Amino acid sequence: MTKIAVPTIDQVSENNQEIFSSLKKKLGFVPNLYAYFGHSETALGDYLQFQQRKSTLRAKDIEVINLVTSEYNGCTYCQAAHTAIGKLIGFSDEQILEIRSGRATFDERLDALAQFTLAVVSNHGQVSEEAREEFFATGYTQTTLVDVVVAIGTKIISNYLHNITGFAVDFPAAPALANAEAVLS
Repeated sequence: MTKIAVPTIDQVSENNQEIFSSLKKKLGFVPNLYAYFGHSETALGDYLQFQQRKSTLRAKDIEVINLVTSEYNGCTYCQAAHTAIGKLIGFSDEQILEIRSGRATFDERLDALAQFTLAVVSNHGQVSEEAREEFFATGYTQTTLVDVVVAIGTKIISNYLHNITGFAVDFPAAPALANAEAVLS
């Protein structure tokens, strides 16, 4: 049986050691998700660059996408990390739980984004014309649509990596959703 291990700074390439040092300086630690990417010579840098690309999305938009996608994919690591980030950018505990369920009734635009994101991930990109039109009706554009799909893609990468490996979650656990079955169906 292969032991799933998160590498330490002395177990990764010189390039990844520099990234680890930068992350530790910026965040105070190297999250296990990023550390696990360090098994690859290039994946950590590529992922961070992809994740931090310039976008039309605001921080709250990105967190809505991250929370909905991570809930749908059942990634406890990303649920925990993005619950913490969501609180840092101003979402309440109640709002975060609602977002994870695919809704954001406290904000019409974010609600459209949450519903659209859930439609995209749950239907593997095959959204209805109605879902697409509701997304555009709240002011999102075709440019935003591209950025939403890219954000979903980056989150799916981290969701799948954690779901496959199960490395330790190094953020406070996200509370379970009462209606998790509804989100996952």
